[in-house]
Amino acid sequence: MLGVSMLMAGTSCIKKDNFPGPNASLTGSLFLDGSSSKTTVQTSTGNFNIRLEELSYSATPAPQDIPIKNDGTYENDKLFAGHYRVSIKGGAFWPVAPVETDIRQGSKLDFQMTPYLLLNNFKATLTDTVLALTADLSAPIDGGIPQIIEIDPYVNTTKFVGPGAAIYQFSESQKLPVPSASSPWDWSTLTPAQKSIGVTVTGLIRGRTFFVRLGVKFNNDDKSSNLSEVIQVDVPKQ
Repeated sequence: MLGVSMLMAGTSCIKKDNFPGPNASLTGSLFLDGSSSKTTVQTSTGNFNIRLEELSYSATPAPQDIPIKNDGTYENDKLFAGHYRVSIKGGAFWPVAPVETDIRQGSKLDFQMTPYLLLNNFKATLTDTVLALTADLSAPIDGGIPQIIEIDPYVNTTKFVGPGAAIYQFSESQKLPVPSASSPWDWSTLTPAQKSIGVTVTGLIRGRTFFVRLGVKFNNDDKSSNLSEVIQVDVPKQ
């Protein structure tokens, strides 16, 4: 009898969890501002995120971040439904005002982003096993741009190429400080010739296919980069 009584007492203390599970979702794309073709931003930077703050239960909620993929999209299908503040964290882009929105199942939110610099006319010229990467820089907003600290080549064997996704011997080891790590460039003082950038990558492996791009790294809080498009380079066997 004592055992049955204790079991009944214990059972009566068990409360049913009536809170719904994380069945809401949020997806979206980050587009280049003013792009009529809906071109997504080029990124492969690990510190570039969508930041969520749920305002349903607190005015000062703990943030949670959704990584932005290299194709400029993001998604999370394990969110709790509620009212959120959504903002951009990191990246080499001009700040975008946070957006407050209700997130439910199938929610979608896009952002228009303006990079500090655009890398135009990107070219990859292969001579034997030496690769010359060139691009022309332009500024959508000409003023207040963070200092430039590096011109970086990124070389990988897959299309996922950029900061944190590159072969060291063809990328990090061959970067170009401008003109040195201790003396960054100010965009406002650059000459037209200096705005045409170039890096040479040597020693590519014969008979291999590589994917390459250029990046301009800034001396901002995240040391983020603006990136060129990706070009495929096929190195002949002979």
